Amino acid sequence: MASYDVIIIGAGPGGYVSAIRCAQLGLKTAIVEGRETLGGTCLNIGCIPSKALLHATHMLHEAEHNFAGMGLKGKSPSVDWNQMKSYKEDVVGQNTGGVEFLMKKNKIDWLKGWASIPAAGQVKVGDETHTAKNIVVATGSVPSSLPGVEVDEKVVVTSTGALDLPKIPKKMVVIGAGVIGLELGSVYARLGSEVTVVEYMDAVCPGMDKDVQRGFKRILEKQGLNFIMGAAVQGVEASKTKAKVKYQPKKGGDEEVIDADVVLVATGRKPYADGLGLDALGVKLTERGQIATDAQWRTNVPGIFAIGDVIEGPMLAHKAEDEGMAVADVIAGKHGHVNYGVIPGVVYTTPEVATVGATEDALKAEGRAIKVGKFNFMANARAKAVHQAEGGFVKLIVDKETDRILGAAIIGPGAGDLIHELCVAMEFGASAEDVALTCHAHPTYSEAVREAALACGGGAIHS
Repeated sequence: MASYDVIIIGAGPGGYVSAIRCAQLGLKTAIVEGRETLGGTCLNIGCIPSKALLHATHMLHEAEHNFAGMGLKGKSPSVDWNQMKSYKEDVVGQNTGGVEFLMKKNKIDWLKGWASIPAAGQVKVGDETHTAKNIVVATGSVPSSLPGVEVDEKVVVTSTGALDLPKIPKKMVVIGAGVIGLELGSVYARLGSEVTVVEYMDAVCPGMDKDVQRGFKRILEKQGLNFIMGAAVQGVEASKTKAKVKYQPKKGGDEEVIDADVVLVATGRKPYADGLGLDALGVKLTERGQIATDAQWRTNVPGIFAIGDVIEGPMLAHKAEDEGMAVADVIAGKHGHVNYGVIPGVVYTTPEVATVGATEDALKAEGRAIKVGKFNFMANARAKAVHQAEGGFVKLIVDKETDRILGAAIIGPGAGDLIHELCVAMEFGASAEDVALTCHAHPTYSEAVREAALACGGGAIHS
């Protein structure tokens, strides 16, 4: 038995970042992880491997569609699927190995195995029980499914199975037009699969800005993705090599059937805290099954905290990281800060989509007086040069009286990086004019952000 100041359960982005911050603050820290590698879902079977496949297939798309026009002659590359997966695994290995190095560097003990909490202040891993003044639950989330849809990770798969299919399917049906479904759907569409996305709602990426939803769907359709919107999936019949997806229009109508070689179930994720023994401890949950916490990430049981996907809020790795650092500060007697109004969201398709803050419709529904500045990437020289100008834009939503930035949305090249200029501006309470008066290098994608800020005032220059 070992005694610690903090034991963190789960080594995903929230858990391992929290552990490092705890160690930096002088706390004796351990982290519990049952996987063979650290990094959680994100590094092992989520964010990182999917970005590797997105990058590889984007390169393929460029070779097939744009190289010749740029004077790059020759045959388009053929796809060695096993080698592409090997590249993906190499990327994962570099990242998970890096996290393990950081644990050793910061003298954090890795307790290998699956944890339970037999009592407050105790964490059991395998046959050993360790004591801790503070316990942080950072166990993340798992894919959720639908009634009548049984996942086997062979024909009917979650994102986990979709990242490691034995071969590229001829026909793929994606259930759910959210971030995961659209990212992985675009990967397989570029690889030559016929991809059909079935979505219950009437727009892709539910909850996003409506301009983004409309523009993004048009772009993806041009890239070859097919969409069936407003469709309620009734079930999936799977054999060893094929599947049939049954759905009905939610507004009424006859049941329809789509054939597929692979069905990707991308209907969201749900908190995962199985086996911890939270019920016996009396830890309160929300109606949605999340661990209930206060503003300092404390549960109702003294000494037990929770962060990341297992609590309320967007299920995003960077949100978990912020909470991980903040809860470490709280445990160390400092002030932990997370500004939930300035957490960006990104879809890593090509072009990328990024948003932060409030949407135009949400602010109008609140009765807020707002201004909107918009600038299209078709007028951005750098975007035109890399074949990523069509259909993209930067949109700012600002307070009509104060000019303070309340929200932003970007579809375009490097959107996931461009959004952070606006995140910083919002964190500091900046106005659109502040951004507009800041010199931006030419030619860069970031000029589109400045132009959108100018459009909130006297008008953009290049439109």
